[in-house]
Amino acid sequence: MFVGKVTGSLVSTQKVDSMTGRKLLVVEPYRLDAETRAVLKTTGRTFVAVDTVGAGEGEYVLVTQGSSARLTPETRNLPVDTVIIGIVDSVHVDQRCVYRKQERAEN
Repeated sequence: MFVGKVTGSLVSTQKVDSMTGRKLLVVEPYRLDAETRAVLKTTGRTFVAVDTVGAGEGEYVLVTQGSSARLTPETRNLPVDTVIIGIVDSVHVDQRCVYRKQERAEN
């Protein structure tokens, strides 16, 4: 699993029938800043993920990949490799809060 930020959405009008009606989001993986260990920063990559939790643009999400992506009830029989399985409320590292959704929403 990894933490990512939803940076956009993807629309595909032509796809296999089992994917019809599935929300596809563009997700950028984030990691802890190696120097300060005080903030999350992008890895510079992007993925397309199936959204199973109602995430929106700008939210940090919990993402799973590979065979684990097909273990949710919503994706069990889908040809998917990356799935959003949670919306992140906060991240704590070394007894420090490096991200809190509530504080971000207020700023």
